[in-house]
Amino acid sequence: MKLLAREQVKTLLAQENVKLKELALMLSEVTGKNCAPNVLSRKLTRGTLSYNETLMIAELLGYEIAFIKKKNG
Repeated sequence: MKLLAREQVKTLLAQENVKLKELALMLSEVTGKNCAPNVLSRKLTRGTLSYNETLMIAELLGYEIAFIKKKNG
């Protein structure tokens, strides 16, 4: 089974030793909008994180998102 965005983000945070609070602060600095840790946590839990937010998180943590064509058969 594939990981949900929440598990993927939490895995990346653990690998990079970054806390959710630190990520929220980094997002606030990049966007110029307040991103409270509890709001970010709720978005992850509810699955309402936008694709643009996901791209920003990946970039901030030093990753990129790629689309890879599935192999048929």
